[in-house]
Amino acid sequence: MIAAHRHTTPSAMPLKQQIRFCTAPDGVRLAYATAGHGPPLLKVGNWMSHLEFDLTSPVWGHVLEALCATRTLVRYDQRGTGLSDREIEQMSFEIWLKDIETVADAAGLARFPMLAMSQGVSLAIAYAARHPERVSHLVLQGGYARGRRMRGGGQALDEEADTQAKLIEIGWGRSDPAFRQFFTSQFLPEGTPEQHRWFNELESVSTSPKTAARMLREFDRIDVTALLPQVRCPTLVLHSTGDLRVPFDEGRIIAGGIAQARFVPLHSAHHLVLAQDAVWPRWVEEVRDFLAGGDGGTPDPALASLTAREREVLELIAQGRDNAQVAAALQLSEKTVRNHITSVFAKLQVENRPQAIVRAREAGLGRAG
Repeated sequence: MIAAHRHTTPSAMPLKQQIRFCTAPDGVRLAYATAGHGPPLLKVGNWMSHLEFDLTSPVWGHVLEALCATRTLVRYDQRGTGLSDREIEQMSFEIWLKDIETVADAAGLARFPMLAMSQGVSLAIAYAARHPERVSHLVLQGGYARGRRMRGGGQALDEEADTQAKLIEIGWGRSDPAFRQFFTSQFLPEGTPEQHRWFNELESVSTSPKTAARMLREFDRIDVTALLPQVRCPTLVLHSTGDLRVPFDEGRIIAGGIAQARFVPLHSAHHLVLAQDAVWPRWVEEVRDFLAGGDGGTPDPALASLTAREREVLELIAQGRDNAQVAAALQLSEKTVRNHITSVFAKLQVENRPQAIVRAREAGLGRAG
């Protein structure tokens, strides 16, 4: 049972989350979860994830807790992984982009910041370039715009890519974790034995060896460098200087190609910043400060009291949409929209729609319209 392998700390209870399912255009069911409080933040799906298994892990738990302390975090399992449908026919970069669209719509997100890590970074870049009206900010950690085969490494790098995919197909299904340990050591070279054990198990729990290898081969062919100049929103790029999984220079390429990007080198050997890393407090501070800027408007503490759905309703109101248009955009009944508006007015302590619009626009909302 997955629950038997959870790792918790004495000082913290596991995060509470709500898991829901939505359906992609090709019929694949995608699992997504919401947790935390405050303005929404969408985390792009990455290679290995499991919404339930990740929740209190010694590798991911501290990240999720830090994000959920100030945000309503929306995250999902990519098709073929975690709680999403495992048996799938279609898998491609374009399909993954459509999956983000499906999750964002299902979660009722109108305009929102995005957090992406590793290969999810390339998807966030493409989504932001395609939907500038929906993405307010990007936080990109340990990612790349060019997959392994697209970096000009020649035959040697191509052979390395082939070998890694073969290692997954041959060894990830075995009870012996030796084959999985190779990848764990790249992601977390200085991780604790507990963190290594958990990550080894994640590689087994999150998906099948066949799907993991299939995904990796798709990742290796990604190239979104041409889209970097099309990303117009403020972007925070963080990358570990000693990252063995994705070269540090790949982070610099991303930051150099996005006009509003700020680059933060992290002096760590880990692909994923661990709780014991000296740079972890800085990671939290950088990300929180960056996101706290919202869309550049004046911070409004009252907005933090809104639920994710109420914030989406307010965003659409601030764009000048009437109740019927809000209902259509969020696929709600007009009665439900009116109930949300009543709650929003009460929390913002305003009496009418014009006053709510003023408050929303002062906080940077409503600019997508």
